[in-house]
Amino acid sequence: MADDDKRRWKGTKDKDVGTGERRRGLSKRVKTARGRKISSTIWLQRQLNDPYVQRAKEEGWRSRAAYKLIELDERFELIKPGTRVVDLGSAPGGWTQVAIKRGARSVAGIDLLDVEPIDDAVFLKMDFLDDGAPEAVLKALGGPTDLVLSDMAANTTGHKSTDHLRVVALAESAAYFAIEILNPGGAFVAKVFQGGAEGSLLKLLKTNFAQVKHVKPKSSRSGSPETYVIALGFRKRG
Repeated sequence: MADDDKRRWKGTKDKDVGTGERRRGLSKRVKTARGRKISSTIWLQRQLNDPYVQRAKEEGWRSRAAYKLIELDERFELIKPGTRVVDLGSAPGGWTQVAIKRGARSVAGIDLLDVEPIDDAVFLKMDFLDDGAPEAVLKALGGPTDLVLSDMAANTTGHKSTDHLRVVALAESAAYFAIEILNPGGAFVAKVFQGGAEGSLLKLLKTNFAQVKHVKPKSSRSGSPETYVIALGFRKRG
Protein backbone atom coordinates (compact mmCIF):
# COMPACT_ATOMS: atom_id res chain seq x y z
CA MET A 1 0.00 0.00 0.00
CA ALA A 2 1.42 3.40 -0.96
CA ASP A 3 2.47 5.78 1.82
CA ASP A 4 -0.24 8.25 0.80
CA ASP A 5 -2.87 5.58 1.33
CA LYS A 6 -1.60 4.28 4.66
CA ARG A 7 -3.87 6.44 6.76
CA ARG A 8 -6.98 6.23 4.60
CA TRP A 9 -8.67 3.71 6.78
CA LYS A 10 -11.17 4.08 9.55
CA GLY A 11 -13.17 1.88 11.88
CA THR A 12 -16.65 1.65 10.40
CA LYS A 13 -18.73 -0.21 12.93
CA ASP A 14 -21.81 1.89 12.31
CA LYS A 15 -21.21 4.71 14.76
CA ASP A 16 -24.94 5.19 15.00
CA VAL A 17 -26.35 3.95 18.28
CA GLY A 18 -29.29 5.88 19.61
CA THR A 19 -30.35 7.70 16.46
CA GLY A 20 -33.85 6.35 15.89
CA GLU A 21 -36.35 3.53 15.80
CA ARG A 22 -39.15 1.89 13.81
CA ARG A 23 -42.56 1.57 15.44
CA ARG A 24 -45.80 -0.03 14.37
CA GLY A 25 -44.34 -0.78 10.95
CA LEU A 26 -44.36 2.90 9.97
CA SER A 27 -41.35 4.40 8.25
CA LYS A 28 -40.03 7.63 9.73
CA ARG A 29 -39.09 10.56 7.55
CA VAL A 30 -36.37 13.09 8.22
CA LYS A 31 -37.40 16.73 8.07
CA THR A 32 -35.39 18.74 5.62
CA ALA A 33 -32.93 21.27 7.04
CA ARG A 34 -31.25 24.21 5.39
CA GLY A 35 -27.68 23.37 4.45
CA ARG A 36 -28.04 19.62 4.93
CA LYS A 37 -26.73 17.55 2.05
CA ILE A 38 -29.05 15.08 0.36
CA SER A 39 -26.65 12.26 1.27
CA SER A 40 -26.90 13.25 4.95
CA THR A 41 -30.68 13.24 4.81
CA ILE A 42 -30.68 9.78 3.22
CA TRP A 43 -28.29 8.53 5.92
CA LEU A 44 -30.48 9.87 8.71
CA GLN A 45 -33.59 8.39 7.10
CA ARG A 46 -31.91 5.00 6.97
CA GLN A 47 -30.83 5.25 10.60
CA LEU A 48 -34.29 6.17 11.84
CA ASN A 49 -35.80 3.12 10.15
CA ASP A 50 -33.10 0.57 10.97
CA PRO A 51 -34.37 -1.87 13.65
CA TYR A 52 -30.82 -2.88 14.58
CA VAL A 53 -30.00 0.71 15.60
CA GLN A 54 -32.81 0.77 18.16
CA ARG A 55 -32.04 -2.77 19.30
CA ALA A 56 -28.38 -1.87 19.88
CA LYS A 57 -29.46 1.11 21.97
CA GLU A 58 -31.83 -1.00 24.07
CA GLU A 59 -29.32 -3.79 24.64
CA GLY A 60 -26.36 -1.55 25.40
CA TRP A 61 -24.21 -2.14 22.33
CA ARG A 62 -22.19 0.79 21.03
CA SER A 63 -23.12 0.06 17.41
CA ARG A 64 -25.45 -2.10 15.34
CA ALA A 65 -22.32 -3.83 13.99
CA ALA A 66 -22.20 -5.83 17.23
CA TYR A 67 -24.86 -8.13 15.78
CA LYS A 68 -22.65 -8.96 12.81
CA LEU A 69 -19.91 -10.31 15.06
CA ILE A 70 -22.44 -12.13 17.23
CA GLU A 71 -23.75 -13.91 14.12
CA LEU A 72 -20.26 -14.79 12.93
CA ASP A 73 -19.26 -16.07 16.36
CA GLU A 74 -22.37 -18.21 16.68
CA ARG A 75 -21.63 -19.79 13.33
CA PHE A 76 -17.86 -20.26 13.56
CA GLU A 77 -17.17 -20.27 17.35
CA LEU A 78 -14.50 -17.62 17.00
CA ILE A 79 -14.50 -16.39 20.60
CA LYS A 80 -13.81 -19.11 23.14
CA PRO A 81 -13.25 -18.63 26.89
CA GLY A 82 -9.74 -17.29 27.36
CA THR A 83 -9.34 -16.05 23.80
CA ARG A 84 -7.01 -13.10 23.19
CA VAL A 85 -8.54 -10.77 20.61
CA VAL A 86 -7.30 -7.87 18.49
CA ASP A 87 -9.92 -5.47 17.12
CA LEU A 88 -8.51 -3.43 14.23
CA GLY A 89 -10.38 -0.19 13.57
CA SER A 90 -12.10 -0.67 16.90
CA ALA A 91 -14.04 2.62 17.26
CA PRO A 92 -16.64 2.97 18.66
CA GLY A 93 -16.04 -0.36 20.44
CA GLY A 94 -19.03 -2.52 19.50
CA TRP A 95 -16.98 -5.53 18.43
CA THR A 96 -14.75 -5.19 21.50
CA GLN A 97 -17.88 -5.30 23.68
CA VAL A 98 -19.02 -8.50 21.99
CA ALA A 99 -15.63 -10.18 22.36
CA ILE A 100 -15.51 -9.45 26.10
CA LYS A 101 -19.10 -10.46 26.78
CA ARG A 102 -18.63 -13.72 24.89
CA GLY A 103 -15.67 -14.80 27.00
CA ALA A 104 -12.48 -13.25 25.63
CA ARG A 105 -9.61 -13.20 28.10
CA SER A 106 -8.33 -9.86 26.88
CA VAL A 107 -9.00 -7.51 23.97
CA ALA A 108 -6.71 -4.93 22.40
CA GLY A 109 -8.40 -2.42 20.13
CA ILE A 110 -6.47 -0.19 17.76
CA ASP A 111 -7.82 2.84 15.94
CA LEU A 112 -6.88 6.33 14.79
CA LEU A 113 -9.90 7.62 16.72
CA ASP A 114 -10.42 7.92 20.45
CA VAL A 115 -12.54 5.14 21.98
CA GLU A 116 -14.40 5.40 25.27
CA PRO A 117 -12.95 2.91 27.80
CA ILE A 118 -14.41 -0.58 28.18
CA ASP A 119 -13.62 -2.82 31.15
CA ASP A 120 -11.05 -5.56 30.37
CA ALA A 121 -10.07 -3.92 27.07
CA VAL A 122 -7.09 -1.79 26.09
CA PHE A 123 -7.41 0.75 23.27
CA LEU A 124 -4.35 1.96 21.39
CA LYS A 125 -4.69 5.20 19.45
CA MET A 126 -2.38 4.51 16.53
CA ASP A 127 -2.24 3.28 12.94
CA PHE A 128 -2.10 -0.49 12.71
CA LEU A 129 0.26 -0.01 9.74
CA ASP A 130 2.88 1.60 11.98
CA ASP A 131 6.02 -0.49 12.43
CA GLY A 132 5.55 -0.61 16.19
CA ALA A 133 1.87 -1.63 16.13
CA PRO A 134 2.32 -5.44 16.32
CA GLU A 135 4.63 -5.20 19.31
CA ALA A 136 2.32 -2.70 21.04
CA VAL A 137 -0.67 -4.99 20.56
CA LEU A 138 1.14 -8.08 21.83
CA LYS A 139 2.30 -6.15 24.89
CA ALA A 140 -1.25 -4.98 25.57
CA LEU A 141 -2.59 -8.53 25.30
CA GLY A 142 0.21 -10.14 27.28
CA GLY A 143 1.03 -12.59 24.50
CA PRO A 144 0.17 -13.77 20.98
CA THR A 145 -3.43 -13.41 19.91
CA ASP A 146 -5.97 -16.06 18.96
CA LEU A 147 -8.30 -13.89 16.88
CA VAL A 148 -7.80 -10.79 14.75
CA LEU A 149 -10.92 -8.85 13.76
CA SER A 150 -11.13 -6.12 11.15
CA ASP A 151 -14.35 -4.27 10.41
CA MET A 152 -12.42 -1.47 8.73
CA ALA A 153 -13.31 0.06 5.40
CA ALA A 154 -11.25 2.42 3.28
CA ASN A 155 -12.66 5.85 2.50
CA THR A 156 -14.90 5.51 -0.53
CA THR A 157 -14.76 7.46 -3.78
CA GLY A 158 -18.13 6.43 -5.21
CA HIS A 159 -16.39 4.52 -7.99
CA LYS A 160 -17.31 0.89 -7.40
CA SER A 161 -14.18 -0.76 -8.84
CA THR A 162 -11.82 1.66 -7.11
CA ASP A 163 -13.58 1.28 -3.77
CA HIS A 164 -13.50 -2.51 -4.05
CA LEU A 165 -9.75 -2.48 -4.67
CA ARG A 166 -9.20 -0.18 -1.70
CA VAL A 167 -11.19 -2.40 0.65
CA VAL A 168 -9.37 -5.55 -0.52
CA ALA A 169 -5.99 -3.82 -0.14
CA LEU A 170 -6.91 -2.80 3.39
CA ALA A 171 -8.06 -6.33 4.23
CA GLU A 172 -4.79 -7.66 2.82
CA SER A 173 -2.81 -5.33 5.10
CA ALA A 174 -4.90 -6.54 8.04
CA ALA A 175 -4.21 -10.15 7.04
CA TYR A 176 -0.45 -9.59 7.05
CA PHE A 177 -0.81 -7.99 10.48
CA ALA A 178 -2.74 -11.04 11.71
CA ILE A 179 -0.17 -13.47 10.32
CA GLU A 180 2.52 -11.66 12.29
CA ILE A 181 0.80 -11.96 15.67
CA LEU A 182 -1.53 -14.99 15.58
CA ASN A 183 -1.10 -18.18 17.58
CA PRO A 184 -1.21 -21.49 15.65
CA GLY A 185 -4.84 -22.40 15.04
CA GLY A 186 -5.92 -18.76 15.29
CA ALA A 187 -8.54 -17.02 13.18
CA PHE A 188 -8.91 -13.85 11.13
CA VAL A 189 -12.09 -11.95 10.17
CA ALA A 190 -12.16 -9.00 7.77
CA LYS A 191 -14.69 -6.92 5.91
CA VAL A 192 -14.54 -7.03 2.11
CA PHE A 193 -17.03 -6.05 -0.59
CA GLN A 194 -19.30 -8.46 -2.45
CA GLY A 195 -17.11 -10.40 -4.81
CA GLY A 196 -15.18 -11.40 -1.72
CA ALA A 197 -11.50 -11.79 -1.13
CA GLU A 198 -9.72 -12.23 -4.42
CA GLY A 199 -6.34 -12.31 -6.07
CA SER A 200 -3.39 -11.90 -3.75
CA LEU A 201 -5.59 -11.70 -0.63
CA LEU A 202 -7.29 -15.01 -1.27
CA LYS A 203 -3.95 -16.64 -2.07
CA LEU A 204 -2.42 -15.23 1.11
CA LEU A 205 -5.25 -16.55 3.28
CA LYS A 206 -5.35 -20.01 1.71
CA THR A 207 -1.61 -20.33 2.13
CA ASN A 208 -1.69 -19.47 5.81
CA PHE A 209 -5.05 -20.82 7.02
CA ALA A 210 -6.73 -24.22 6.82
CA GLN A 211 -10.15 -22.83 5.82
CA VAL A 212 -11.33 -19.64 4.11
CA LYS A 213 -15.02 -18.75 3.83
CA HIS A 214 -17.19 -15.78 2.83
CA VAL A 215 -20.28 -14.79 4.79
CA LYS A 216 -22.78 -11.92 4.71
CA PRO A 217 -24.43 -11.67 8.15
CA LYS A 218 -28.19 -11.18 8.22
CA SER A 219 -27.65 -7.99 10.20
CA SER A 220 -25.69 -6.41 7.34
CA ARG A 221 -27.89 -3.92 5.53
CA SER A 222 -29.45 -5.50 2.46
CA GLY A 223 -28.25 -2.68 0.24
CA SER A 224 -24.69 -2.79 1.54
CA PRO A 225 -22.01 -4.45 -0.63
CA GLU A 226 -20.11 -5.61 2.45
CA THR A 227 -19.38 -9.23 3.21
CA TYR A 228 -16.83 -10.87 5.48
CA VAL A 229 -13.97 -13.24 4.86
CA ILE A 230 -13.40 -15.78 7.64
CA ALA A 231 -10.00 -17.53 7.81
CA LEU A 232 -9.70 -20.40 10.30
CA GLY A 233 -6.86 -22.63 11.47
CA PHE A 234 -3.79 -20.41 11.18
CA ARG A 235 -0.66 -22.30 10.15
CA LYS A 236 2.32 -20.85 11.99
CA ARG A 237 5.40 -20.84 9.79
CA GLY A 238 9.07 -20.29 10.43
